[in-house]
Amino acid sequence: MTLSATVRDNGVRIITMAYPPVNALPVAGWFDVAAALREASEDDRTRVVVLRAEGRGFNAGVDIKEMQRIEGFRGILGANRGCYEAFKAIYECRVPVVSAVNGFCLGGGVGLVGNSDVIIAADDAYFGVPEVDRGALGAATHLARLVPHHMLRAMYYTSRTVTAKELAAFGTVTAVVPREELDAQAVAFADEIAAKDPRVIRAAKEALNGIDPIDPNRSYRFEQGFTFELNLAGVADEHRDEFVATGGPLET
Repeated sequence: MTLSATVRDNGVRIITMAYPPVNALPVAGWFDVAAALREASEDDRTRVVVLRAEGRGFNAGVDIKEMQRIEGFRGILGANRGCYEAFKAIYECRVPVVSAVNGFCLGGGVGLVGNSDVIIAADDAYFGVPEVDRGALGAATHLARLVPHHMLRAMYYTSRTVTAKELAAFGTVTAVVPREELDAQAVAFADEIAAKDPRVIRAAKEALNGIDPIDPNRSYRFEQGFTFELNLAGVADEHRDEFVATGGPLET
């Protein structure tokens, strides 16, 4: 399980998540993502970040099996705090973040891309928030940045997914490309940003965050409070135990 970063000569920093088999991140993985984005933000060489993943899909959310192995509430507390820090670090990164999404992007994955600035997706990419099926809540804040309001509610209540092509029709996915071209296209888009005056781009990122109608950090934290309630009531454990027992839709 690794997270790696490389910086190209033009200031494009490529951050790669590789947590086989399905990129369901453990608690430490979410904090690693946060640390990698903060490092990018603080490095004056970095002009733009490309966030990508190796493997079958971009992100399958939280590693529920790890969470259920941890006694008490430490697992859910760690995962929720880690997700919060990772999403926040992407949103507050001082340079634009381009997410390159392949395959599935679920739960926490939607949190990552929803807070990024640009989404380039492979033609096999799909997005969803199955939190209701896990006895939890969260990432509606970020899904709301991708789909219209009533579609958000329909998806959230049913755990249905949406394709990259459908999101492109809304303009929330910038481009849908063949899987084999994903990395090249994402980097090419990042190169276009990196060619601009970095002083202006950093100012633009801060300005665009400043005019957001909803603070995603506060909004997501509000959602997490309901997840904590469901955990204290024992509801979430029931659903997570069932997920582990059946292997879940994505075997982790």
